[in-house]
Amino acid sequence: MTILSTPRLFAPLDIRSLTVRNRLWVSPMCMYSAVDGVPQDWHRTHLAQFASGGAGLILAEATGVVPEGRISPRDTGIWNDEQRDAWARIVDDVHERGGLIGIQLAHAGRMASTWWPWADQRGTVPASEGGWPTVAPSAIAFEWYAAPAALDTAGIERIVEAFAAAARRALDAGFDVLEVHGAHGYLLHEFLSPLANVRDDEYGGPLANRARLLLRIVERVREVAGDATPVFVRLSATDYADGGFTPEEAAEVAAWAMDAGADLVDVSSGGIVAHPRIEYRPGFQVPFARTVRAGGRVPTAAVGLITTGAQAEEVLASGAADAIFAGREWLRDPHFGLRAAHELGAEVPWPPQYQRAHWR
Repeated sequence: MTILSTPRLFAPLDIRSLTVRNRLWVSPMCMYSAVDGVPQDWHRTHLAQFASGGAGLILAEATGVVPEGRISPRDTGIWNDEQRDAWARIVDDVHERGGLIGIQLAHAGRMASTWWPWADQRGTVPASEGGWPTVAPSAIAFEWYAAPAALDTAGIERIVEAFAAAARRALDAGFDVLEVHGAHGYLLHEFLSPLANVRDDEYGGPLANRARLLLRIVERVREVAGDATPVFVRLSATDYADGGFTPEEAAEVAAWAMDAGADLVDVSSGGIVAHPRIEYRPGFQVPFARTVRAGGRVPTAAVGLITTGAQAEEVLASGAADAIFAGREWLRDPHFGLRAAHELGAEVPWPPQYQRAHWR
């Protein structure tokens, strides 16, 4: 691949009032290290290091808009002011290092109240261990998990307003971007997928009905965000299962989300079924970002085993996406951004403390 004098990966991206310094971003990744939804010192160190490492944008992990919306009892939240204030300290740390930070607003639906990855147990956490009853569009359990209760109209309304209240607190904490989590088998994805949503009311059946909750939430988050703050939506573009949500439907929903006030669609995949048929390979989810970008005519971010600057540059050069989210590679190397810039010969600001590594 021929490297341009100014690689696309390190070209700035303007989104509403925000200028993101490059297009190599940190995906939201749960740390399972919060206490009562409050992020801890671990989160401060974990997230701030990526700003020093050259990330254009950092997205904080899936954060519950209500206590019962957390994936596990150890997940972060933003339903009260103590959590807001703890997040504000983290936001300040990132900004002091020259970075930008967003937050992923989430409700885990039927996949809430689960054990964290390194726990000795699997499945639903019982009430005796700090768990809680779960909710979903329909009373269909995810494999290994307790059956959820189907949400009624009043419950849906409460969730819409909980996202709006969480967005308000996130802005008060100083976050630069708000992302609505509609992927990975969690509540909003459950509404989108026919495999989890068998409702016969205005939230079930045709795609427009299944997308209604997501779009209402995007509209409310945009109202709170005003005209300046970017709003992203994360979608799983396929369920990897017959009868599930498809890339073509994702493109249509993405276009509707843009009409509702979103600015970019963060395209991932999977999560609705327990044993998806996935062929894992470098960039395996990039084609979904391409489909959503072309079919919905919307800006997208691509994800999926993107591990080098050259690979990320190729994704952008091919027209598949407008930005790159990476996860595991940032965990392996919190200075992935600086390394990728060095590999591609891009001139980017380095922290003065790291200048000696810039030249050789």
